[in-house]
Amino acid sequence: MIDIEKANAELEGATPQAIIEWALGQANKPIVTTNFGPHEAVILHMATQVNPNIPVIWIDSGYNVRDTYKVAEEIIEKLNLNLEVYTPKVSAARRDAALGGIPSVDDEAHAEFTEQFKLEPFRRAMADQAPDIWLTAVRSEQTEFRKDMSVVETGPNGVVKVAPVLHWKEADMMTYLEENGLPTPDHYFDPTKAQFGRECGLHTKL
Repeated sequence: MIDIEKANAELEGATPQAIIEWALGQANKPIVTTNFGPHEAVILHMATQVNPNIPVIWIDSGYNVRDTYKVAEEIIEKLNLNLEVYTPKVSAARRDAALGGIPSVDDEAHAEFTEQFKLEPFRRAMADQAPDIWLTAVRSEQTEFRKDMSVVETGPNGVVKVAPVLHWKEADMMTYLEENGLPTPDHYFDPTKAQFGRECGLHTKL
């Protein structure tokens, strides 16, 4: 059983690489999640340097733009990722054709849309994988909510959620990408967030 408060005290000031090494040293069934958005190759590269076979979980809404899908394939091949893809039970094509497409954030239907396209597939992934350690690439400068997050927290189903790059800035991420020859998409769109700085619920509701 990991003592969350003690872990955060011990890891204060540690590098992301050191945090990942610590986390994977504690783990029996670790995972790392990704949306293949900007800078996501950083944590995927760091994690696979320590454990090349770590399961990589991608909740693919079906609404990613072409650039994101192209970069995702490049990263998957370059890092030889052990990828598990989870998709909504309702396809993006069906949602667009018959169910009204993507609701605006002010529409009461947006909560149901987020449940269908992000939260339900994520819960399904967590139930299937049953991890004890979850590595996530969230960073404190991304949203107001994330400013108050800790590197080590308790996540859904008792999983220990670890955010190795929580205190890195965008410049740090870009430097790491450049130094390691890693790609990042120029265009990315998350339909469940719809606007910059908004949470989709993955880190606030689960």
